[in-house]
Amino acid sequence: MKDFLKYTLATITGIIIVSILFFITLLASLSAIIASGEKPASISKNSVLVLKAGVTIPDRGNLNPFAGFDLINMTFTPTPGLNDILKNIEKASADEKIKGIFIENGLLPSGWATTEEIRDALIKFRESGKFIIAYSDYVMLQEGYYLSTAASKIYINPASMLDFKGLSGEVMFYTKALEKIGVEVQVIRHGEFKGAVEPFLLEKLSDENEEQIKEYVGLIWSHIIENISEARGIPTDQLNTMADNLVANVATGALENKLVDGLMYRDELIDTLKVLSGLTKDDKIEFVSMTKYTKVPEPKRTVSARTRISVIYASGSIVIGKGSERNIGGTYYGEIIRKERLDTTVKAIVLRVNSPGGNSIASDIIWREVELASKEKPVVISMGNYAASGGYFISAPGTRIFSNPVTITGSIGVFGLIPNAGKLMNQKLGISTETVNTNKNSDFPSFYRPMNIYEKEVMQSSIEKVYTDFINKVASGRQMTVEAVDKIGEGRVYTGSRAMEIGLVDEIGGLNAAIKEAAVLAGVENYSIRELPVIEDPYTKLLSQLSGEIRLRILKKELGEYIRFFNELQEIKNITGIQTRLPYFIEIQ
Repeated sequence: MKDFLKYTLATITGIIIVSILFFITLLASLSAIIASGEKPASISKNSVLVLKAGVTIPDRGNLNPFAGFDLINMTFTPTPGLNDILKNIEKASADEKIKGIFIENGLLPSGWATTEEIRDALIKFRESGKFIIAYSDYVMLQEGYYLSTAASKIYINPASMLDFKGLSGEVMFYTKALEKIGVEVQVIRHGEFKGAVEPFLLEKLSDENEEQIKEYVGLIWSHIIENISEARGIPTDQLNTMADNLVANVATGALENKLVDGLMYRDELIDTLKVLSGLTKDDKIEFVSMTKYTKVPEPKRTVSARTRISVIYASGSIVIGKGSERNIGGTYYGEIIRKERLDTTVKAIVLRVNSPGGNSIASDIIWREVELASKEKPVVISMGNYAASGGYFISAPGTRIFSNPVTITGSIGVFGLIPNAGKLMNQKLGISTETVNTNKNSDFPSFYRPMNIYEKEVMQSSIEKVYTDFINKVASGRQMTVEAVDKIGEGRVYTGSRAMEIGLVDEIGGLNAAIKEAAVLAGVENYSIRELPVIEDPYTKLLSQLSGEIRLRILKKELGEYIRFFNELQEIKNITGIQTRLPYFIEIQ
């Protein structure tokens, strides 16, 4: 027995020592990777820059190796953001070593506004005389095809297909599912078009909601089809006929209808790229990733360390407190904007908004800081895929608002949502509650009983107050009358191009255009850019990945494209109280 305990203790001690040594070695290795990641990169002549489309592209990239550290596969895959891609495309146009760009299409959407910004940058890149080749091995999605129409040539695999069918807006309804589990969702709203509550109350779209979705989805498709028509030399009515008849569902159909320029396998594609790059088919070609090219030094340009433009990236739902990397914490972002306002070296602020909205109080906290900042220095708003409801609320006091034509914005409306899980607790789970109050409404709001008439009146009063405050602040920021804002409000959703027509947006343009406008308004020519929020410390990031992040990575790997349903459920958990957010979770594809 003594020997058994001795050997057992020795084994446990050995395991602990080996684990400690492994962890130290891992940290040392990761530290070396970080150090190497900060070093400038170099590329060879006749290189081709690779743009991976059909992947999730955040507004801001994160070159910290830990940001792309996959503990499941033990790989490092830093994700370039829209900011990196736009800078790289512009840099590559003047780089003699880069002969062209290769667009490699994938299977995940990035959002129409993000796609539009990259497409515009590619069109400008072609003015340099360099080539752009787009290709897909499997299915070229509509977003990918739209991006690819900026290319000199589009090729697809002979066995693949082109997804060209027009747009559809898909809304998910939860009413029956909630009934089955015994949950009633109590909703108070303002706004004829505020359809955010419909998935919890109805089984199909209301007429008003269907009307607005049909309008903005139609406007987005019209914009896309007009640009494709210009790029491919095919009339819009002919393109719509192709979409109706799904002619590109097989590769030969896409080629016969001139939607693509050729069918080829990857080996043929590589040979084509070699020739275009000035190489022979026997030479080796260097494909340069966006991540690597970000570390290639730019041609020297004059910048001022004492003159800055701060670019603040606000992506995700607006939530109370600090929030996380995936959302916009009201308190946290309020503090960031305040610091940049008080920093005399910061001459202008660009707030990049990519949000469907969220908590009304958190939105108001950010609104206040944007308003104060805009009184002291230019604050230019750059809208991404979404800048709706609370996302528009925080944008309204900006000095100038830039939007993409296909941005989803507006949604000036308010709703409150309080679930009643009494039936679930009592009849389904056998759990009952007993409440003792000191006052008449001490347990308001309660998740275990329905609201009474008086409580609904109180809730409605709160909603009306928030809505009145909302339209007043939009009117002040946009220099419009309250009546005019109310008329275009009521929760209605608009595209960026339509929002410009009705005065909610100043100019059509992307992130780069917003930064240039901020410099003009500030009267500065030489400046450096400070990107915020500050990226999390690498070691802190590693610890977070070793805990909560690993669960999300496992789910993402297992669920693939269906991860969006899990994300929607996570969002629903946070939709309590008064909300200024986009009317629903909608997929436009």
